[in-house]
Amino acid sequence: MNDFQPPPFTEYGIPIRNVWHMLLYAWNEVPLDQVRGWPLQHASLERAPTLDALLALVLIRLIQQRLRIGLGHEYIEETNSLRGIRGRINFAETINQHALERGQLICQFQGYHLNSLKNQIIRSTLARLVKVGEFGPDPALGREIQQKIRLLLRDLDGIDFIELTPDLIRRQLYARSGHDHDYRLMLSICDLILQRQIPGDSEGRTRALVPMIDRDLLVLYKIYERFVANFYRMHLKDWEVSAQKRLEWHAAEANERLPLMIPDIVMQDRSTRRMIVLDTKFTAQSLTENQWGKAIFDSSHLYQLYTYLKSQEHISEVHRTAAGILLYPAVRNRFSERVKLQDQVIRIESVDLAAPWQEIEGQLLELVTSTSPPPPQREP
Repeated sequence: MNDFQPPPFTEYGIPIRNVWHMLLYAWNEVPLDQVRGWPLQHASLERAPTLDALLALVLIRLIQQRLRIGLGHEYIEETNSLRGIRGRINFAETINQHALERGQLICQFQGYHLNSLKNQIIRSTLARLVKVGEFGPDPALGREIQQKIRLLLRDLDGIDFIELTPDLIRRQLYARSGHDHDYRLMLSICDLILQRQIPGDSEGRTRALVPMIDRDLLVLYKIYERFVANFYRMHLKDWEVSAQKRLEWHAAEANERLPLMIPDIVMQDRSTRRMIVLDTKFTAQSLTENQWGKAIFDSSHLYQLYTYLKSQEHISEVHRTAAGILLYPAVRNRFSERVKLQDQVIRIESVDLAAPWQEIEGQLLELVTSTSPPPPQREP
């Protein structure tokens, strides 16, 4: 059992153990794994056979830890008939319901409850996962995960089930950003689980509407994008790393119909001021075919990055000589191309997500150290 290697993830061939490391970076967990109260690098997580199994195991461990120290409560607005005064008296309802005749008042007050929206999201996600989660080819492991989820559902008795939507989860996630670490992680996992199961419903009709490959592609794209941004933010201490930074068109006249320009990452060396604009592209195929059947790079990706660079070149010499990177995932078949357009260098690069994790980190760091053009000469 110790020699078990996790199978590739769908047709992309990315080991689940590497998806797990990507998730750690996407969640800003890598620097914290040695100081948190639970073992993030647990071997059972790296051996998870599917993404559903991985997300389920992480969520189970987080909830189990939270049950030991106590689930979070929140103040919730309540209206109830009481024999004393609590909060505000609703005089209209007190009269309408003839509460005074029973020696009572209708009061509105805030109660401190476990049945909060964040806990409802978590319990509802568990219920969804136990029905439609795909936990790999081993039936015994699948039953084990399902049994753990059912036990947690019983432990969370008293918390209502609700209908889940991405907006609902993300509003809670953003509202809790930077406050409760455990809940931020749990809600992030719930968001990913839901993304893998929409559009559709819990009765399994999702499969007929959207192929699993498309849902996996959507989830992996988001993980990949955040992983790369947070990796560079954590490791490039001498660089300013900005994710999702909006660029201005600098048009002569304002035009609200111009699309937003938001590259995934803009990096600038603090000492030399060298600049790199990087866009991640998680696609099933990094090459497309032209009308003669020849494999070429996706023109829309190149046009997009070229526009990012050219629209900013008038700002300074640093912007004029900025380098651009299109970064694709690869599986055991890396590629590297360089195109020089006037003063700008565009590189089409890849990172092998099937490689051992230390090699993946080395590939990402090498891209930055080998990409930047020489710093511009300062005028005397």
